Amino acid sequence: MDWTSDIIPILLAVGCGAVIGVERQLMHKPAGLRTNVLICLGAAVFTIISERMAGGQDSITRIAAQIVTGVGFLGAGAVIQDRGGVHGLTTAATIWLIASVGMACGARFYYLAIITTVLAILVLVGLGQVDKYLLSRHDDSKPAKGR
Repeated sequence: MDWTSDIIPILLAVGCGAVIGVERQLMHKPAGLRTNVLICLGAAVFTIISERMAGGQDSITRIAAQIVTGVGFLGAGAVIQDRGGVHGLTTAATIWLIASVGMACGARFYYLAIITTVLAILVLVGLGQVDKYLLSRHDDSKPAKGR
């Protein structure tokens, strides 16, 4: 296989990572543009390497499994627990998701990568607005009746 066949999956990984990363950057989240691009690109490259190293054998899934585990630890580092609760769960989930998009790019599942990226943006932006609306409707300053 010619090295030029890897250009599309790695460029798509950079593009998908950038789309989600820009949203995270605009929301001033710790894992922003560069982090999301690098995670997506890294997952794509590991997937391509895994495919090449496996040579048609069943061991292709070993590196994929390690990507999922390793990125889980990376995402766990984004979660912060303090007195007021837990913060960073969406960032951790986004890190985990962006790795799967990178894996899809590396495996040349382009439609899956693109559809997942679009859905992720819809969730992050659209449901973010729903979340803000619901929080604004909920007033913690008034005690509930019957308490």
